[in-house]
Amino acid sequence: MLRIPFSSTRWRIRLLLWGGALLAGLVVVLFAKMADFSLHLFDDMYRRYWWSVLLLTPAIGMVTVFLTNRFFNGTQGSGIPQIIAAARRAELGKPVGFLVSLRIAFGKVILGAFALLGGFSAGREGPSVQVAASIVHSVHAWIPHSRVLRQQDLILAGGAAGIAAAFNTPLAGIVFAIEELGRRLETRTSGVLISTIIFSGLISQAILGDYNYFGHISVPDMNRSVVLPLITAGLSCGLLGGLFSRLLLWPQDAAQHALWVLRRQHPVWFAGACGLLVAAIGLLSHGVSFGSGYQATSLLVADQTSLAWYTPLARFAATVITYYSGIPGGIFAPSLAAGAALGWDVAQLFGDTVTLQSVIAMFMAGFLAAVTQSPITSAIIVMEMVDGHSMVLSLMAVALMANMVSTWLSRELYQHLALGWMLAPEETSAGLGSGDKALR
Repeated sequence: MLRIPFSSTRWRIRLLLWGGALLAGLVVVLFAKMADFSLHLFDDMYRRYWWSVLLLTPAIGMVTVFLTNRFFNGTQGSGIPQIIAAARRAELGKPVGFLVSLRIAFGKVILGAFALLGGFSAGREGPSVQVAASIVHSVHAWIPHSRVLRQQDLILAGGAAGIAAAFNTPLAGIVFAIEELGRRLETRTSGVLISTIIFSGLISQAILGDYNYFGHISVPDMNRSVVLPLITAGLSCGLLGGLFSRLLLWPQDAAQHALWVLRRQHPVWFAGACGLLVAAIGLLSHGVSFGSGYQATSLLVADQTSLAWYTPLARFAATVITYYSGIPGGIFAPSLAAGAALGWDVAQLFGDTVTLQSVIAMFMAGFLAAVTQSPITSAIIVMEMVDGHSMVLSLMAVALMANMVSTWLSRELYQHLALGWMLAPEETSAGLGSGDKALR
């Protein structure tokens, strides 16, 4: 009789991981729904009482930062640097509970959605990475013979599952995992971990449907007319994205600057001041900088709206100030929105020689690649989000060019931000380390 090899332990491990992935996908979808509700609520308030944002945005910022620092320290900012730091600490055998845990996941979802009530220029995609990684990592304690799967692999695979579920882009999630895990991913566990990413993406598709995040782009056959816009996108996105990344690293590079000392001493009041600036930028720009930018970008991709020329500048400034405030919020969606707005501006210069949507998509990929310095992931995220598979080569070329230019201006954003999270609160000395908000 033919015997089929079966290991109850092996299947228990797989079922636990897949269950964790499904739960992560569910929570990320819930996060998306909560974030959308917050954005709609803020938009309704702004349209009814435009002056209210001068009170609402600073107040939401102050409450969010107070709750973050008091009860959910570790949830500040995007969450991706925390995942990188957690993976490094796990590899060294150090505890990671202050960076990935069910408490962190809960705080990230609640406070991330709450902050969007204030109209801050933030996204929920980066935070979804920390949320999913926290949930998948929590499964590690239940795995029999837990050394079979290393903590660092589970953390990074969970983060990639968050990308897959948040953007509804399973392929981008897998590429993210490969880029981050690289040579450290063991062959004997790669199939199980990649299937974990796929399961998280599948639950998102099952609930939300097989939709495209920013809609559908219909692009004619690409020809040599795309060369000049491609080069323009690569160079301009590389310069602006590199500057953006460098500004986000400023608090870490100049931790003793008076501004960042003030932030450490009075984080809540500092967040209120940042909220006031975000409100002022939003009012001066007629609301184009409020929120994640998802709705306006979706309409732009569908060629159903137009934007003011100053939109990318307003989005750029609002996102940087939002990051400085210390609220839990990501930069993926705002970066894509800034890139799309910049693409709209530049496309007007080329007239009818190129398709408007193709230029917008190239600028989205270019700006995201310049900010994150992850060109392959950035190109595939945009390709999957807009269903622009015919543009894969041009998106990849723009992303690689923008990444190259960005490296001349700034270091790798997430990798260097992760340094501020390498020490646990109890490991810090003189108040420096992960407890120092200026390092993020």
